[in-house]
Amino acid sequence: MTAEGLGLVDSISIQSDFPRDVHRPVAKFHPDIWGNQFLVYSPDSDKATWASKKEQLEQLKERVRTELHATASNPSQQLQLIDAIQRLGIAYHFEEEIGQALQKMHEKHQNWEGNDHIYTAALCFRILRQEGFRISSEIFKKFLNAEGKFGECLVNDVPGMLALYEAAHLRTHKDNILDDALAFTCNHLQSCKLSSPVAELVSHALMQPYWRGLPRLEAKHYIDVYEKFPSHNTLLTLAKLDFNMLQSQHKEELQEISLWWKELDFARKLPFARDRIVEGYFWIVGVYFEPQYALARKIMSKVFAIASIIDDIYDAYGTYEEIQIFTEAIERWNVGCMKQLPDYMKICYRALLDLFEEIEEEVAKKGSSYRTYYAKEALKWLVRAYFAEAKWLHQGYIPTVEEYMRIGLTSSGFPTLSIISFLGMGDIVTKESFDWTSNDPDILRAASIICRLRDDIVGHKFEQERPHIASAVECYMKQHGVTEQQASEELYRQIEDSWKLVNQQLLKPSTTGFDAAEFVPPRAVLLRVVNLARVIDVAYKHNDEYTHVGEVMRSYVTSMFINPVPV
Repeated sequence: MTAEGLGLVDSISIQSDFPRDVHRPVAKFHPDIWGNQFLVYSPDSDKATWASKKEQLEQLKERVRTELHATASNPSQQLQLIDAIQRLGIAYHFEEEIGQALQKMHEKHQNWEGNDHIYTAALCFRILRQEGFRISSEIFKKFLNAEGKFGECLVNDVPGMLALYEAAHLRTHKDNILDDALAFTCNHLQSCKLSSPVAELVSHALMQPYWRGLPRLEAKHYIDVYEKFPSHNTLLTLAKLDFNMLQSQHKEELQEISLWWKELDFARKLPFARDRIVEGYFWIVGVYFEPQYALARKIMSKVFAIASIIDDIYDAYGTYEEIQIFTEAIERWNVGCMKQLPDYMKICYRALLDLFEEIEEEVAKKGSSYRTYYAKEALKWLVRAYFAEAKWLHQGYIPTVEEYMRIGLTSSGFPTLSIISFLGMGDIVTKESFDWTSNDPDILRAASIICRLRDDIVGHKFEQERPHIASAVECYMKQHGVTEQQASEELYRQIEDSWKLVNQQLLKPSTTGFDAAEFVPPRAVLLRVVNLARVIDVAYKHNDEYTHVGEVMRSYVTSMFINPVPV
């Protein structure tokens, strides 16, 4: 932050704002729950010990590579090995080897004897689909009975049912058989009487399907369970070492971001807003955890934090007249706009401009100066949507669901955050990738629907306690004359439909046909969109765990950033 900026915000007090009798839609957010816990980071290893750990990591990786090659002649065995590698969170070390192995499997999977077993067939389907290979769900027809339903003979095969359940979450709109598979497996897995450790796997999967979970949380859970099975000691040792080494890096990053946040002192200067820097960083690690994305995490975490304050200015403090001026200031993006703003808005606006100066310096070092233009435009989209909703509230207007979603997909913040996630990613992101986001691609639109509807379903009651725009729930209830429960059920159905479209868009382009000529960003870029949708699935499953930080979010943060894996 510039010296001028620090002088400005230090001289401002929120009490010096507009008259106190101005009515504001204050939301009464609870304060930060972490205190100074993440402001201090003490490395658990000196340089020599860290170097020794890295050497051990490389040795273990080489042994796993050897194991991957050794299982090439046994596809079923190799599949199980790849599944374990992925679930333990170490697949990013073996992307090339796994990619080559799966390419060969895809070419030959129809001739496997293993496909006659539901477990192997479902595992093969899920892993190939996860990596974008086009594999038909027709392989499951052989497990249907004469009535065209999944046979009761599968009920006693718990590993097979669990594999089929997980595979069903990779379904697209063309995979009707997997809709049936999901209903069948859910029904029977919920009624199974199981013992540890299979019971832990089943209960966790029913609560959080693997495909929609956050990679680091899923890895931590699977390490705990995998240890209870007769397992590959090399894999387990590597997974534990890797998790703890990555956790150390994440803790160091969180300290840096927390210090930056504390220096801004928004908790004191803007007490109406959510103080959620730790929870925000949790989101960002959900988008990308790998060590090479350190700069991307730093940039996205800071922009996310400022965007959260802006959201609360529109949603929980600003008057209609004030946010109109603020919207114009964001559109102009010029320090000269500051003199028109109320004092509390100057604090946020100054921080935003200073942050983008910092980002511009960072990306310029990488020869990617063009990227900040797209990020600024994305933030302008966001505040335009916020203001459009504020206008509805000001007019007392309840839109139709269709009207609401046209604005609501942007105001969810999902498209903006997706673009911000690309800023620090390196050369794999090109100008074409940024242009692609401007054309409302199906995967981005579908993921934005997931975000908007999940947020609305779990958060609308709290929002309606103050003057607030109608959510998708209220809009649907009014438009269709249904109850809250009926509206929520329909919106959940739309969420499932949107996941099907996300899955479809992740499939590799066909070598022939219309989509062969379309630009498709690299998979590493698409996965930021998918991972952000996963964050939403986890953080908004039952409550808004960002706004109302309870035991669930506390346990997630503790698992990822406080407690290492016992070695």
